[in-house]
Amino acid sequence: MQDEPIDPFSGDPADPSAGLDDLGEDGQLDPLSDTERQDVLEDLADLEIYQALLSPIGVRGLVIECEDCHEPHYFDWDLLRGNLRHLLSSGRPRVHEPAYDPDPDHYVTWEYARGYADGVHDTLSDESDDA
Repeated sequence: MQDEPIDPFSGDPADPSAGLDDLGEDGQLDPLSDTERQDVLEDLADLEIYQALLSPIGVRGLVIECEDCHEPHYFDWDLLRGNLRHLLSSGRPRVHEPAYDPDPDHYVTWEYARGYADGVHDTLSDESDDA
């Protein structure tokens, strides 16, 4: 008879606890590299711009294609901001769950948000050049 419960994720490549074995001897993860840290800080800054521009037209957040499960994951602005801040402080992303019944019409990709922000910037630059 077994005293411990059976691991329901045993052998599952998507086991959410699989990364726990990768912790160092002191239980700490390697911190983000300077480049990785800068990338996350830039993503946070971009996120603020995207939210300011897109929220007024009904966009609730961003959709990201998950590299692990190859499914789209929908993140509202605050959740995505929290995930990026967690990554900065801990050095690892949070375990994620797909959103419950999101309306895909209310989410855009990072690329769309970046293009939209660039378009607004270019329009404002053209208007100031004309004045």
